[in-house]
Amino acid sequence: FVALVSGGKDSCFNVIKCISLGHELVCIANLCPPSEFLGEELNSFMYQSAAHELIPSQQECFDVPMIRRQIRGVAIDQSLGYDSGYNGKEFMSGDEVEDLRLLLEDVKNAYPQVVGVSCGAIVSTYQRLRLEFVCSLLNLTALCFLWQKDRLELLDDIINHGRVDAILVKVAGAGLVPSKHLGKNLQELRPTLHRLHAKYGLDVCGEGG
Repeated sequence: FVALVSGGKDSCFNVIKCISLGHELVCIANLCPPSEFLGEELNSFMYQSAAHELIPSQQECFDVPMIRRQIRGVAIDQSLGYDSGYNGKEFMSGDEVEDLRLLLEDVKNAYPQVVGVSCGAIVSTYQRLRLEFVCSLLNLTALCFLWQKDRLELLDDIINHGRVDAILVKVAGAGLVPSKHLGKNLQELRPTLHRLHAKYGLDVCGEGG
């Protein structure tokens, strides 16, 4: 399988889940902002790109090849289901989902043995439906083993597993303060995340910020 990685904990942890279930990791793949963004995060409905400049280091940790493409499209079709923009022959021109198709085509051309795609999606139906749509066109199977998992349980699974030391590089959730929380790992922040979850409904796994 190929692992779609964003640099975040969820895409990494889903790879671990895939391997534990007997799937063989062949390569990782990433969609990154255009080079003119100079390390900045891209505003995207589909892709997470905070700290994307660290993805090459992630490749070293996985010790497999990486295939990478720049994101050139934007979210033209913002409906929940994406296939309304598909005419049976080509994608909606300029949509950012087209970048995912091109990336996975690159993967299949380089590694024809790949039949599965690991993705760390937890709650975003918008993202999952688009991934599954692309996979269906390329005869690939989406491997989303974190999907709809209870986030309080998932947080503890990630912390207790010990293979992913997730450090906050961006905060956008209620009650999180950059000066207090950036640079800390999940184990340090667990009590704070639980407190903010109880007070504000903060998603402890960072869904929505």
